[in-house]
Amino acid sequence: MFAALIGCILIGFPVSFSIAGVATAFAFLGWLSGVMDITLLGALGQRVFGVLTNDVLIAIPLFVLMGVVLERSRVAEELLETMGRLFGGLRGGLGVSVVLVGALLAASTGIVGATVIAMGMIALPTMLRNGYDPRLASGVVCTAGTLGQIIPPSTLLIILSDVMSNAYQQAQFEQGKFTVETISVGQTFAAALLPGLTLVAIYIAYVLVRALLVPDDAPASDTSEPRPNLREVAGAIVPPVLLIVAVLGAILGGVATPSEAASVGAVGAVLMAGHRNGVSPRLIFLGAGALLLLAVAAGAAPVRLQRSDVTALGWAQGIAYAGLALLGIAAILASLLRIARSGMLKPALTSTMTVTAMIFATILTASIFSLVFVGLGGEERIEQILTAMPGGPTGALIFCMALVFVLGFFLDFVEITVILLPLIVPVLILMGHDPVWLAILLAINLQTSFLTPPFGFSLFYLRGAAPPEITTGHIYAGVAPFILLQIVGVAVIWLLPGIATWLPAIIF
Repeated sequence: MFAALIGCILIGFPVSFSIAGVATAFAFLGWLSGVMDITLLGALGQRVFGVLTNDVLIAIPLFVLMGVVLERSRVAEELLETMGRLFGGLRGGLGVSVVLVGALLAASTGIVGATVIAMGMIALPTMLRNGYDPRLASGVVCTAGTLGQIIPPSTLLIILSDVMSNAYQQAQFEQGKFTVETISVGQTFAAALLPGLTLVAIYIAYVLVRALLVPDDAPASDTSEPRPNLREVAGAIVPPVLLIVAVLGAILGGVATPSEAASVGAVGAVLMAGHRNGVSPRLIFLGAGALLLLAVAAGAAPVRLQRSDVTALGWAQGIAYAGLALLGIAAILASLLRIARSGMLKPALTSTMTVTAMIFATILTASIFSLVFVGLGGEERIEQILTAMPGGPTGALIFCMALVFVLGFFLDFVEITVILLPLIVPVLILMGHDPVWLAILLAINLQTSFLTPPFGFSLFYLRGAAPPEITTGHIYAGVAPFILLQIVGVAVIWLLPGIATWLPAIIF
């Protein structure tokens, strides 16, 4: 089944149709050969309904909208220009600034394609003009852009947390436990935060060491441009950082669910875009402040105006809350009007719908694939293979990580997450591996799928945005050391599991 799926994708057939078509063909093959009960497909309706009513997955289109709006409101350009001037005088400084901007954009936009394209069009020509080796410049841009998959909030972590939670529950049922624990999106986000920053530190260390050992690869840039002052740096960094704190703080602090926090991020991105497109700063700040105050006040002192015993103070509170809501709505509407007139709103919504449809189509068709795979006895075969692996639980985990890494050359992270992981993760958890730690190891491994040729998405994004002097060979050679650094990152988290488990243990 997996070979047939990879074959269909290699010949260029659309991914979702490939998954569903291969699953249907093998279901009938299994039925005709007497190894599968075709009535099992009757569970498909229930599976599809389960996906469409999953509260966690509602956060995906909202986070995508947040990222697209921020990307189109030129946040990336301002960050890159400011950070380039700040670190440019340092040998390897432009590379460091690209990694840091990639980390900031990862935590605010979370969209790999947008980040790689923006940095490929802005940072890459600047690095080449300053004498950077084309391979190093390409590798840094490609890799920094993929940080959006490991630094929360990201669509990978949302999908992964749902898959890991289901697998964890399945493993507990098999152990005979009926009061089961789950893994929330907040736990996954908290677990990914420090490993994501660890990868940033590894990338920066590599750039600085390479600049020290081979000075011609990453020279200091032209210092004729003045260094940015504190106000310029704050103006570029503070708005996205505030948005990151609002979104992640709401989730990690237990104030909001992932979908609620995602809507906070989407509204924040719209207000930032409105500010950049000429809406009065006073209205933006008043609107944002009113919504923040409303959220805190309504949580601390809620009002139920439909009750018969509402006091005069309750009515006063209700009127005040309504006033705050109207002020916030005025700021949002003014921003939406302005960005609609600028021509940014329609493409942002179209892009959001496209990405969301692609992700959900893959998740829905993957449920068909996994159902047929289980019906053919694939789950038992995988369990037998993993339990028979030499080296016990460690050997089984090494095999699974190698399998995910190899599949990353051919499949997208969504397909691997929703097809393969539900089959192997329950067995690994039953073997004694911590599910939160396991989720982060797999997340870093899946992030690598964006860099591995021939189907690494980051490679395609950069190929389309890079200047003509950058060849495909430069891009492939440039990402090779960073793929090795990804393996180093996995090894660090493997040997020091506290990097992934400490923060969620403290918060949750």
